[in-house]
Amino acid sequence: MAKRLLENGHEVVGLDNINDYYDILLKYARLKETGLFESDIKYGKLITSKIFPSYQFVQLDLEDRENIYNLIKNNPVDRIVHLAAQAGVRYSLTNPHAYISSNVTGFLNILESYRHFPVEHLVYASSSSVYGMNEKMPFSVKDNVDHPVSLYAASKKANELMAHTYSHLYNIPVTGLRFFTVYGPWGRPDMALFLFTKAISEDKPIDIFNHGNMERDFTYIDDIIEGVVRVLDVPPSGSDSWDGMMPDPSCSPAPYRLYNIGNNNPVRLMDFIDAIEQALGKKAKKNFMPIQPGDVGKTWADTKDLVQDFDYTPSTNVAEGVKKFIDWYKSFYSN
Repeated sequence: MAKRLLENGHEVVGLDNINDYYDILLKYARLKETGLFESDIKYGKLITSKIFPSYQFVQLDLEDRENIYNLIKNNPVDRIVHLAAQAGVRYSLTNPHAYISSNVTGFLNILESYRHFPVEHLVYASSSSVYGMNEKMPFSVKDNVDHPVSLYAASKKANELMAHTYSHLYNIPVTGLRFFTVYGPWGRPDMALFLFTKAISEDKPIDIFNHGNMERDFTYIDDIIEGVVRVLDVPPSGSDSWDGMMPDPSCSPAPYRLYNIGNNNPVRLMDFIDAIEQALGKKAKKNFMPIQPGDVGKTWADTKDLVQDFDYTPSTNVAEGVKKFIDWYKSFYSN
């Protein structure tokens, strides 16, 4: 996201706490791609990229209310893209407090700072996980999402509620994007694509949950970024047709919108694994297991609203996206 905005000519201030949820060496390697070096990074210190003069970065925790407030106060911006969160469904089963601290308290700190120093638009990442126990397919932003099955999902639903409250009270434009299984180069090591690629490469078995009977609306990272960029430039206005007798959860009289951002094309997990095997040129040793707590069997994004409002259509199929990831994986770990 930062690279795309910089290449489009924007000035960018980036923020990350660089926690140890997964290998921080991968995080520092990502930052190095944009000219930010580990030796220069110190908590709370704003530094400038050695590649992009218009890019500044600071290591901060979202929960650090005073420093978040001062960052936005002292560095006026037009738009905020809030992609930071404690991620992962299974991790939320054993480390629940991390999700409240980062995803709830941290998001509150962003909203409060935004209220005091208004910007043109806040775009934030929600998640397909909010659909929880819903079985009506494809998942629509107009459907009720009151039955999450993980604390991670609950924290993302909380973000949507908090965003609407601030939009309503203070007339601030906010757009939430429910991401559907994002994958691609530089992705998280706890995600299936990374885990499967590593295990198959090392001739180790892969754990396949729900005995392989899973479907995911896999969405390639470049397609996600394209959607975020399009949305970012168009702050929402309130809906004149919104009806409190038949409330539409995706919009409001306040300048608030929700969209699904996905491929609108669920892929069977076994087909996804086949694409990995094809790209690696190796067969996987498969260990079939029951579905895990917090998991859902299928995700499928209804993206009609995003297509209608932003002419958004993902262009990367799974075979192409998986190959791009594996090419990156081989290059990164050979170095």
